[in-house]
Amino acid sequence: MQFEGKSIIVTGGSLGMGRACAERFATEGGQVLIVANDGATIDRAISDIGGKTAGFVGDVRIAADMERAVADAVQRFGGVDILACCAGIQRYGTVVDTAEEVWDDVLDVNLKGIFLASKYAIPQMKKRGGGAIVAISSVQAYASQAGVAAYTASKGAINALIRAMALDHAGDNITVNAVCPASIDTPMLRWAADLYKGQLSQDQMIAQWGKGHPLGRVGKAEEVAELVAFLASDKARFITGADLKIDGGTMAKLGIVLPD
Repeated sequence: MQFEGKSIIVTGGSLGMGRACAERFATEGGQVLIVANDGATIDRAISDIGGKTAGFVGDVRIAADMERAVADAVQRFGGVDILACCAGIQRYGTVVDTAEEVWDDVLDVNLKGIFLASKYAIPQMKKRGGGAIVAISSVQAYASQAGVAAYTASKGAINALIRAMALDHAGDNITVNAVCPASIDTPMLRWAADLYKGQLSQDQMIAQWGKGHPLGRVGKAEEVAELVAFLASDKARFITGADLKIDGGTMAKLGIVLPD
């Protein structure tokens, strides 16, 4: 019960990796505020997870919503100890064919959402004597597939922001780290699979993507949640400014293949 008595905010906490993180925190005693923009998915997550979970309907792109979400956590749980930034979207396109509003939306959700949640959570963490922030980034912060200009830009920026925040708030006893997954079986990955599966089933498309990972499969949201929970825990108090890959070996692999 390593999160007993801890007040935890999880943005994007009603689906995918965010939901897995919310469940992981709650099962070890955490008081978890799930922040998402869809009340129905929040209600389902709270019902399924149980424990000391609550919900807040808000948009990570909007400062007033994030300020109210943090205030809600303080009112319910007495403060803020941990912030897990899991809200994110994927859109496809080059810089030529990506509409400006799509670019803005991706950067606002994926990057600005972390900025705004942290902006209001950090002062509350300081009141508690410290805290931990963990953000979901991506292996595409290091290397990119084709046709994801906005997404890749947002993830590279997350890693840079994490480093800056880690330095700025080390003196406040606040650790700030990023988790960088490869393909993880989430509703977002299945949405992408539907776009590109052709005559394949959704599961077949995901299995094909899994073959691109040295371990031969895509990851599970629960596996990402384990790493997030570790970085948010007292066991990781000497880790800050780090970006940790959880990618089935993807970034260790070169595309060059030796001849038989």
